[in-house]
Order: sequence, then C-alpha cells, then structure tokens
Amino acid sequence: MVFILDARLSDGEKTEISKQVTDLVAKVGGKVLNCAVWFERQKMAFALKKAWEGAYYLMNAELPGAEIARFRKELLINERVLRFLIVKQEELKVVA
Repeated sequence: MVFILDARLSDGEKTEISKQVTDLVAKVGGKVLNCAVWFERQKMAFALKKAWEGAYYLMNAELPGAEIARFRKELLINERVLRFLIVKQEELKVVA
C-alpha cells in the first residue's frame, strides 16, 4: 500500500497520521510488516486538496481479504490522507 500525506504537515502530524493508518490495519484484523517514508517531499502533477507536494509512505501489510473493503472505507473517511493505493502482492513460486 502507498498513501500520500500533505508534505506541509509537521513531522509530528505525519507520524500521528501514519500511526493511525497502522492502527487501522490492526483494527481490521491485519498485521503491518513495515511502514516507512518513501518520499519525504515529492512534487505532484496536480494538487490534491490544495497541496502540490506530498509525503509518500510505503506500507507492507497482511490484511484479511474480507476486511479490505472496510479498510478502504476507513481510509476514505480520514481527510488527512490525500490518496492511497492498495495492491495485492502475488505469492512468489520458487521453481527448483
């Protein structure tokens, strides 16, 4: 998953919001594998909620398939998350 926050927010606010997102994963029965800042300040092609620069966060998490819709709905409610993208990772098959 990748989510974007307004880069103009203070470091404390960004940390608080990323903690809210990781707590939300636990709330829906998932497990966060890692969450880190991908880009601290990246110019966007167009403004999102009047913000031209975003802080991009990359998170790897395991979520129950039935709870992904609930997770998306909760993220949409959070106005401080500008955008997000959830991608399912396929399992790698090792050929011996």
